[in-house]
Parts: sequence; C-alpha cells; structure tokens
Amino acid sequence: MVMAAAPMVDEADGAAKGLGYVADTTKADAKKYPKHAAAQMCSNCALFQGKAGDAAGGCPLFAGKQVTAKGWCSAYAKKA
Repeated sequence: MVMAAAPMVDEADGAAKGLGYVADTTKADAKKYPKHAAAQMCSNCALFQGKAGDAAGGCPLFAGKQVTAKGWCSAYAKKA
C-alpha cells in the first residue's frame, strides 16, 4: 500500500508566515531576513526529512506537512 504524500505547507499558513517560509528560497524577504543566503534551502537544512534528490520532504516545524526542497524559512540550520 502506497501512503499518500503529506500536503504541502501553504506560505499563507500562520506558522509558515511566522517563520518567513517561502517555497522558493530566491523569494525570501531580504529586508526582513538579511542573513538569508541563496545557497540556503530546505534540502540542505538539518530539519529536512526528505532524502537527497527529493522535491519535497517533511519538516518537524510543520507537523504533517511537507516543504519544498528549494524552499527556505528563518529556522534554517545548515546540515552538518
């Protein structure tokens, strides 16, 4: 049995807005998040639960939802 993929996080969702989540890292608010860098994206964040190469994956900050691999939020933590 194939499990249905979890729904994607909506950028308008309260938690997503609070963390400045964007589905595309290039659209992060540079004025609000001056430490953001283009190389930072969900796929190379320590919190990303997808596998390398996945287009989307889970994130403990958005329980039961998926983030895009090329997304970003202010909780970004570089994978060790």
